[in-house]
Amino acid sequence: MASIERWQEDRWRARWRTPDGRQRSRVFSRKADAVRFLTKVEADKLTGMYVDPQAGRVTFREYAEDWRSRQLWRESSMDRVESLLRNHLYPALGNMPLNAVRPSDLDRLVKGLSEKLAPSTVIGVYRLAASVFKAAVRDRILGTSPCVDVRLPTKPQREVVPLTPEQVAALAATIPDRYRALVVVGAGCGLRLGEATGLTVDRVDFLRRTVKVDRQLVTPGRGEPWLGPPKRPASNRVVPLPSVVADELAAHLHRCGQGPEGLIFTTARGLPVRRTSFGGTFRQAATRAGVPLPERGGFHELRHHYASLLIASGCSVVVVQKRLGHASAQETLNTYSHLWPDDDQRTIEAVDEVLGTVLSSLIPPREVTGEA
Repeated sequence: MASIERWQEDRWRARWRTPDGRQRSRVFSRKADAVRFLTKVEADKLTGMYVDPQAGRVTFREYAEDWRSRQLWRESSMDRVESLLRNHLYPALGNMPLNAVRPSDLDRLVKGLSEKLAPSTVIGVYRLAASVFKAAVRDRILGTSPCVDVRLPTKPQREVVPLTPEQVAALAATIPDRYRALVVVGAGCGLRLGEATGLTVDRVDFLRRTVKVDRQLVTPGRGEPWLGPPKRPASNRVVPLPSVVADELAAHLHRCGQGPEGLIFTTARGLPVRRTSFGGTFRQAATRAGVPLPERGGFHELRHHYASLLIASGCSVVVVQKRLGHASAQETLNTYSHLWPDDDQRTIEAVDEVLGTVLSSLIPPREVTGEA
C-alpha cells in the first residue's frame, strides 16, 4: 500500500509499489506534494499509464540496442540502422539516461548534423531517434518522448528529368553485354533494381506477356544475397511485358542461360548481381555513353524513364501508380506531377473541341465589317 512518513524532520517520504510489486520511494519537502504525487501514481496504475521513475535511467545506447534486436527488418535495413546509431546517435546520446534527454538535446543534434550531412540523412537520423523514444514510451519507460517540435532541415525536392529514349539506347549499347537486357527491363517495365536482379524465369510469362513482381534480390553488406519480399505490399504487382523487352530477355537467356534459383541476371561468374557493384558498372557506362546522371543517380533513372513513357501515352495517375508499385497515387503525383500535360492547355483544348464544335454548327458565321 502507498504511504507517507516524515523524513529527516522537515521532509516527507512517499512510498508505493509498482504494478509488478517492486517498492519505490521519493522524498518531498512538503507533505501536500507527496500526497499529490501518490494520488497520481495510484491513478496511473489504475489506468495503465504508470511509468516507473527508475526505468528511465537506462541509457539511450542500452535501450536502443535492445529495441534494435527486436525489430523485423531486412538485413539491408538492419545494416543501415546500425550505421546511423553507431555513427550519429550514440556519440551524441548513447551515454545519456533516457529520462535525461530533452528536446533541446535533439535540437543540438539536428543542428550539428545539418552542418555536415545532407538533409535527407539528418531527417533519417532524427526519425530513427524518434522511433527509439516512441518505443520507450510504449514500454512505459518514459512518460513522453523528447522528440517534439524539433525543427528539421528542408529536404530539397529534385524535379525528375527522365532519360530520353536515345539516352537509354546509348546506355544499353555501352554497358557490358550481359547487363544490356537488365537496362531494357528497367526502362521497359519500370522495375526497381532489386526487383530486376531478383527476377527469375518462372516470373516471366512470355506467352501472356506479363512479369510477376512479388520478390526482390536482397544484397546485404555482409552475407550472401537472397530472395526476399518486395519493398512494400503495394510493390506486389503484375507488369505488362512489351515485345522489345521480351525479345531482349529471350536473347539474353539464350546467350547467358539461367543462374542459381532460375535468376535471369547474374555476374560473369554466375553469381547474383549485387547492388553496389552493379551501381558502379551502370555509372561507368553512363559516363562512356555521355549520358548525364544526377548526383547519386543510377538504375532508378530507368524507372523514371518508364514512368515518363506511360504519362506521355496518356495513362492515368492510378495506372502509373500500379505499374510502378507505389503505395499511393499521391506518391506518384509527388514525383511525376510535372510530367503530366499542363492543365491550362488541356482547358483550352477541351473548350475548343466541345464548345467550338457546337457553336460552329448552330450559329452561322457573321460577316466581318468595319463597323465597331
